[in-house]
Order: sequence, then structure tokens, then C-alpha cells
Amino acid sequence: MQTETIAIVKATVPAIQASGEAITQHFYRLLFAENPELQHVFNMASQANGRQQSTLAAAILGYAANIDNLGALSGAVEKIAMKHFSLDITPPQYEIVGRNLLKAIRAVLGEEVATDSVLQAWAEAYQQLADILIGREQQLYAQAEAEGWAGFKAFSVTRIVDESDEIRSFYLSPVDGKPLPVYLAGQFLSLKIVNPDWEHEEIRQYSLSDRYTPEGYRISVKREPSPAADIPEGRVSNYLHTQVEVGSRLAIHMPGGDLFLQQNNRPVVLISGGVGITPMLSMLNQLLFNQDCRKIVWLHGTRNRNTHAFAEHIHCLNRDFPELTAVTFYDDLSDARQGVDYDHSGYITADWLEHYCPEDAEYYFCGPLPFMKAIYQQLKDRNIDDDRLHYEVFGPGESLA
Repeated sequence: MQTETIAIVKATVPAIQASGEAITQHFYRLLFAENPELQHVFNMASQANGRQQSTLAAAILGYAANIDNLGALSGAVEKIAMKHFSLDITPPQYEIVGRNLLKAIRAVLGEEVATDSVLQAWAEAYQQLADILIGREQQLYAQAEAEGWAGFKAFSVTRIVDESDEIRSFYLSPVDGKPLPVYLAGQFLSLKIVNPDWEHEEIRQYSLSDRYTPEGYRISVKREPSPAADIPEGRVSNYLHTQVEVGSRLAIHMPGGDLFLQQNNRPVVLISGGVGITPMLSMLNQLLFNQDCRKIVWLHGTRNRNTHAFAEHIHCLNRDFPELTAVTFYDDLSDARQGVDYDHSGYITADWLEHYCPEDAEYYFCGPLPFMKAIYQQLKDRNIDDDRLHYEVFGPGESLA
């Protein structure tokens, strides 16, 4: 990219920063008005609560600020490519997005700021990023087709288990009966739901909650209530809990995601809150199945006994595997027995991290966004290097710093 183009893009960072969410809000209005079928790619609940708009604004700013140092964005690019892979994003959709993004920048900033030269520079910058993402996504699609299948494939629900008052596990087997390709513990898969009562299909990602087997997958889904009167309940999670039964068929994408166990000899620390237990459980089950001899610490926080998913399973593992130390935190102690149901009251704090976690460990964590931000900050305060921190943000990707 030409030096002049880079200079123009970086010079617009203050203007984009001042109006970032206004730009992204206008962008989504334009996008859905022109291409309503693209609503199936986006979580409309995240549209309603504003997370998707703010996340896109932050991504645009991050790219603009580092346009002359793309190596700094390699981790973010991989996360975006993995998410696009799970949604089956195609190259023509990049052209649609780019066109509407430029329209939104011009409309919000005005012609005096968003001049023809500025828009041309942003068009070149956008195309550079699009080419990088398309290239990586094509690699993922080719690998998926070679090892498993392309697009979405029919699976049958073979078993349903209530793990807590709000989390339900779904066991999924391929209708064609073919063995499933290996996935990495911690990764997720995508479900596509087509409901004639909905205006468009919905795609959601759910972490695999068990180790790999060639016969089938397991996902464990929390039924998401409406967080506020003006924000809808989780459409897909409620559909799964109320409409899906044994024998139902679901369209499933090949697993993906950049959260998975690292191949090294460091101790493993798993930290989860609520339904963030799912990728951690997949990792733990895989580690123990592999007879991994590393020290494993798992700290899990949940509200109470009624929300404590997989409690008996974890209790048995903690009893039977001396390399595992599993510790549970409740913040509601109603009818709970310390030392039986839970170990500590309250939240996972920096003091508990220091007490339980080996200094040289590899850290994996997942949970609600406020929980994730708190854990991330506590680990950074302990001077844990970023390359030893691995996490999954449910919903739109967001910075934890």
C-alpha cells in the first residue's frame, strides 16, 4: 500500500474515533436495507444491545491505527477469519460490506472530512484487509472440505440432558453416519436454524463441551433470558430448549475457533464463569483422556447449586485424577454445602489466582464479558505474558483490556 494512502487512513483515526459507533450504526442500517438476507449472518440480539456496533467500531479503529504494522493484528485477523469460516462468509459479501462501509463514513463524517481522496484511501485499505481475510478463509474452507465437509451438514439430535436449571446438553450425530474429523478441544461449531415463523435463518456458535470422538458432538447451551424489556431473549438458545427434541435435525458447520490447548509442557489453568464452563470442560476431558501428566487447576464460578452444570462429573474427576485441582465458587449459598457443593463463596479474585495457580502456567478462560475482563486484568496484574493467555468471548469479539 502506498505511503500516501497509509498517511490518509491514519490521519482519519481521530474522526473515526469520535464518530465510530455512529458510523457502524449507519453502516448496519444501510447493509440490511440493501441486503436483508444478510441478517442471518449477524446476531440480531447483539444488534439490539449495541455490542456488534461497538465491536465493529473498535475493529475499524484498530486496523486504521496499525495499518502500517499488520503483524500486530495477526491474532485479531485469525479470530475474524475463524468466525467468518463458521458463518460460511463468501468473497462477494466483502464487496457488499465495503461499499456500505464507505457510504456510512461519507454520510456520518460529511464530504468535507470524508473527501473523495479519503474514501479512496479507505477503499484501498479495506480491500487490503479483505484480501488477507479472504485468503485465510479460503484455506480454512479447503481444509474443511478435505477433512470433513463444506458448508452445513445434517445432524440428528440423539440425546438431550439437563445439566442445570439453565444449561442443556445436545448430543449430535451426522445423519450420513460418517466418522467425524478431529477437532481441537476448546473449539466451537455453528448451528443454522431455519424456522418458518422467523423472518430469516439464524446462525449461532456454541463451544463443544466434550473431548473429540468420531461418533458425534456435544454442545451445552444456556437458555438466555431477556436481559431487559427492550432486548429480546436469546432466540436460538430458547428455540433449542423448547423446540428441539431427540430425533430433530440440525444443520452443523465444521468446528473451528482459535481457542484450543497449546502443545507445551506448562501446567494448565482453566478458569470459567457460568456457561463458560463448556470449552474448559472439553479441554479438561481431552487432557485426562490423553493421560496428560501436567498439573491442571480449574477454577469455576457460578451463582448457586441450581446453575452449577456438570457438578457431579467434575467432582468425580477431581476425586479420581490426582493431577487435577478443581475449585468451585458460589455467590449465592442457598441450600449449598461448603466442601460438598462448593469450595469458596464469592468471586474468583486475584488472591485466589495467586493461591491456586502455578506461576509458569498456561491460562485458558471463558465466561460472561464482565467476568472475562476481571480475570484478564487480574492475570495482567500478575505479569502473565499475553502469549500465555487464551480466551473465548461469546458473541461479538471484544477487547478485554
